Amino acid sequence: MDSSISGDNGRVELRHLEYFLAVAENRSFTEAAKRLHVVQSGVSATIKALERELGAELFVRGPAGVALTPAGEELRPRARETLDAARAARDAVNATRGSVRGTVTVGTLTSINVIDLPQLLVDLHVRHPDVVVHLRAAAAGSDGLLRQLRDGDLDVALLVFTGAVPADLQARLVAAVPLLLVVPVDHPLAQRDSMALGELAGMSFVDSPPGYGTRTVIDNAFAAAGIQRTVAVEVADLGTAATYIRNGLGIGFLSWSILDHIDDSGVTTVRISDYDLQWRLFVTTSALRPPSAATRALLALLEEKSYPLASAAPRLPSDNRSDR
Repeated sequence: MDSSISGDNGRVELRHLEYFLAVAENRSFTEAAKRLHVVQSGVSATIKALERELGAELFVRGPAGVALTPAGEELRPRARETLDAARAARDAVNATRGSVRGTVTVGTLTSINVIDLPQLLVDLHVRHPDVVVHLRAAAAGSDGLLRQLRDGDLDVALLVFTGAVPADLQARLVAAVPLLLVVPVDHPLAQRDSMALGELAGMSFVDSPPGYGTRTVIDNAFAAAGIQRTVAVEVADLGTAATYIRNGLGIGFLSWSILDHIDDSGVTTVRISDYDLQWRLFVTTSALRPPSAATRALLALLEEKSYPLASAAPRLPSDNRSDR
């Protein structure tokens, strides 16, 4: 298969486009080199060759990293389309041999325990040993993963949606988990079984940063109730939130899937009676790009696992709550 395409000034190779997209996604030549497993000078030389062939500067280089020029922004979706077409061609050839090969890039949120992702990837490797998985943790929550998925930098993303799934995406719900209010055991609310959301007005919270799914669910509920909320501590990894709550830096909302995997001593839970607060996790792909054979293999395995869509929220141990 010819690995180049013709341009006005010469030939642009698929490798040029692959390197270009790696730099565009990582906003760094150094990080792109790490991802591609090549030396940085090789990335720089390839990008310079591509700019020379196209007759345009693609990146603005500065002390804070690199940014796409207008020409680079125009090239990005077309580079992705070209590489997707080449990948589809390889998939078709591999299918005649009865094999599934290729790479699938998966974006995931931190502290996800409702899906056993390590075991899932082990099962995928056993079934399709020639499929390579690149796993990327979210740097900016669901919003960040959504941008990467739409840009074509991710093949699959585990996202939290609080409303309807956008029309340009295909998504399957894999978990719907209740969120519980978590407070220190010596907090005035610790003796309550349940309470209304409005009773939390004026209190300080520990929560994830804006753009994270849990934060959006809670922000939307407070906005709907017309209640101002103060987030005193923001933590990207909600698995650490209980530590801040335990030490009295604020109260917060966590799912049982997180509480079951952390030291829950020193905290207890309270149910919110007037709002259905749920963290809803979706396996998401683009509806605008056909999935590769490797991506389809991963999605098929996820479908087979049939993860429960909802689970009852267990209470924390009774000795965390006195006189109950």
